[in-house]
Amino acid sequence: MNMFSPKQDPKIRAQDAFGARVAARLDRAAQDLPHGVSERLRASRMAALSHRRVHETAPVAVAAGGAGRWQVDPAQSLWARISAFLPLIALLAGLAVIGVVQDQDRAHELAEVDAEILTGDLPPSAYTDPGFAQFLKKAGRD
Repeated sequence: MNMFSPKQDPKIRAQDAFGARVAARLDRAAQDLPHGVSERLRASRMAALSHRRVHETAPVAVAAGGAGRWQVDPAQSLWARISAFLPLIALLAGLAVIGVVQDQDRAHELAEVDAEILTGDLPPSAYTDPGFAQFLKKAGRD
């Protein structure tokens, strides 16, 4: 479908027409510039073009239905294929390590609480007594 197809969306056609008007106005304004300014602009444009990087793209075969996105180039080496999955493997390993460390920290905290309860002055049954909860609330206010 070309740019000026009659089946094109009216919104896109209006945008294209606006772009054409802006380009024409800029062209007219560029003709009215003094010679020194236009020469500096030309030199800047040439310098920018000389620094431009040209990216060459290799042709890629794409299967119907978009399945070609996931195809691997047979010219790639085995290490290139493996290195494509290294970030995913590192992410999964990091998540596993975080899970293990959090589990160990939680177990350590529970063990400390249990040790304090068992080695404290009160018997463990005192902590479940409703009167003890009231005593703690009352002692906290004083």
